[in-house]
Amino acid sequence: MKGSVNIFDVAKYAGVSPATVSRVINNHPNVRPETRKKVEQAIKDLKYYPNISAQRLAGGKTRTIAVVIPHYEGLFYSFYAVEILRGVGMACDALGLDLLLYVATRERTDLPIAAGGVIFADVLYQYECLKHTVERRIPTVVINNVVEDIPVDCFAIDNRGGAREAVEYLISLGHRKIAHITGDLRTQAASDRLTGYKETLLKAGIEVRPEYIQEGDFSRLSARLATEKLLRLKDRPTAIFVASDEMALEVVYTLREHGINVPRDVSIVGFDDSPSAVQSPVPLTTVKQPLLEMAREAVEELHRIIENKKGRHLYMSHVTPHKVYLHTELVIRNSCQPPVA
Repeated sequence: MKGSVNIFDVAKYAGVSPATVSRVINNHPNVRPETRKKVEQAIKDLKYYPNISAQRLAGGKTRTIAVVIPHYEGLFYSFYAVEILRGVGMACDALGLDLLLYVATRERTDLPIAAGGVIFADVLYQYECLKHTVERRIPTVVINNVVEDIPVDCFAIDNRGGAREAVEYLISLGHRKIAHITGDLRTQAASDRLTGYKETLLKAGIEVRPEYIQEGDFSRLSARLATEKLLRLKDRPTAIFVASDEMALEVVYTLREHGINVPRDVSIVGFDDSPSAVQSPVPLTTVKQPLLEMAREAVEELHRIIENKKGRHLYMSHVTPHKVYLHTELVIRNSCQPPVA
């Protein structure tokens, strides 16, 4: 079917009234199962996306924004997730906005919420959901990921630059056997940190050794397993750059269990500058990322898009979306020193 599909097209295709289609979309209980199935199939066949903008206007929800965050183990214990939600919450409070939280999973590729705008806290496996949201002309902003092929504003951390700062510091101390324990490489953040690590070694004329790169997934267990693999190497690293502070702490504990002193025997650099970084047995040198600032800027930009009905609008063909990288800062503490000769 050519052109934009509307509720009347769906009703005609399914052989029901537009009111029935509306009841199905809004999950009204008074719809017969066979009718609901028929309407849902019509929606799927026609690739119809309900006009959430109209729904929210009718429901008076223009002051509500939604945050879509990918589900992963330990989500609500994660420093990243807590800081993002804290930053978004404070910005919403300052602007008088209400906040909805939607925890997305692999199985959910739709967005069954009505809101004046949406913030995607990373995309991970929500790419199609993001694409559909933008296609439906819902004001949208992405954080922690720069998406190049969808016209959407993005605010992210300069993860490559942060990794470069960390590795350059270790090199400046005299380290040349530098390992890296990655985060979940499906995420842009972890992938960019790995890229920054490799680029910095090569620039310094240091070989990138595959056995020194151990893949983790941001969990403490993966950090422990990766550390144990590094300890089994005949030529052990003298320094480890770790993709998050939580993982770095587990690296410290694992090394201590094997009688290895940090930083005398192995230097450690984390990433985040979480509160746990200073509560470690050895206060961590780490890369501070401005999560609160990223969240605040995203909310403020989303608010501008929602309010600026006559001005700048992302969905106009002549408008170029913002792709913003926020700078990191190396915080030097006690977990690094020159390698023992």
